[in-house]
Amino acid sequence: MEKILEVQNIEKYYGNRFNLTKAISGISFEVVKGEFVGIMGASGSGKTTLLNCISTIDKVTAGHIIINNEDITKLRGNKLNKFRREELGFIFQDFNLLDTLTCYENIALALTIQKIHAREIDYRVNEIAKKLDISNILKKYPYQVSGGQKQRVASARAIITNPKLVLADEPTGSLDSKSARQLLENFEFLNQKLQATILMVTHDAFTASYANRILFIKDGKIFNELVKGNSTRKQFFEKIIEVQTLLGGDLNDVI
Repeated sequence: MEKILEVQNIEKYYGNRFNLTKAISGISFEVVKGEFVGIMGASGSGKTTLLNCISTIDKVTAGHIIINNEDITKLRGNKLNKFRREELGFIFQDFNLLDTLTCYENIALALTIQKIHAREIDYRVNEIAKKLDISNILKKYPYQVSGGQKQRVASARAIITNPKLVLADEPTGSLDSKSARQLLENFEFLNQKLQATILMVTHDAFTASYANRILFIKDGKIFNELVKGNSTRKQFFEKIIEVQTLLGGDLNDVI
């Protein structure tokens, strides 16, 4: 299987030698093409710090992160910006769509920045819009469409550049139950039908149950790993709850 992500014994410290906090302690794992991996853990466990390091928002103190055979811990300046633009897709909790741009323009923006030819941009935007069933809203602005449609526009924007890895940080955190389910079904579609490789941080067991594999983080280390395998989503959800109980998390963190 093709490795998309390799995290090699990374560590992350904050502060100085007089007041040092270790947020990540020797984490290693791999993600192969087409996987949908969830990262779970209580507040302060290090899960968001881990995602920030993988997304190039933050830098590791030690270790290596390799995405598509490129060691991103060695990239700087314009090379890092180019890599982030071309190899990574982001789905944010609040979508981060620009209200001054139409849905079409929001999706096309990343390709425009890459100076892709206008005809190619038009073809790619319309193709992804068909697959996500948003062709009829491309001329509208984000404030003119529903929450579910915004989700699909944000998803289209995330994968329009054919990124090697799509990163999602608490994507259902601000959504009601219906919108959350729609977004997660959309993630399933991106993963299963479009072969998008997804890495998602969440504290919510229901959200995590849509993934194929879960990494549980505790005190900056990998505490456990669950693989969905042939389990139903309900069975996988129950297994996630069991591990959360072992983690000692507050029940409110998982329901």
